[in-house]
Amino acid sequence: MALEITDANFEETVLNSDKPVMVDFWAAWCGPCRMVGPIIDELSNEYDGKAVVGKIDVDANQEFAAKYGVRNIPTVLVFKNGEIVDRQVGVAQKSVYAEAIDKQL
Repeated sequence: MALEITDANFEETVLNSDKPVMVDFWAAWCGPCRMVGPIIDELSNEYDGKAVVGKIDVDANQEFAAKYGVRNIPTVLVFKNGEIVDRQVGVAQKSVYAEAIDKQL
């Protein structure tokens, strides 16, 4: 299961991580987000110990969605050393997300 990320723990979990971090910006009412959700959960299990994979609900946590210009969801951002190194807007195949993490390992 993907890690639940919030505005309160974003800095510690994402920006201060010593591993690459993939963050899925989503909302419960978003149909395409429900397609990406299971992929993010699978990646969380597959990359356990190598990368951090989590989700942030943009309805409940708007600070970092606004800070990083997330205007469409789902948007998946990959961070390394606190900086965005990859961005995928919309639904993509699992291999696209996995490759984004692999490039940072």
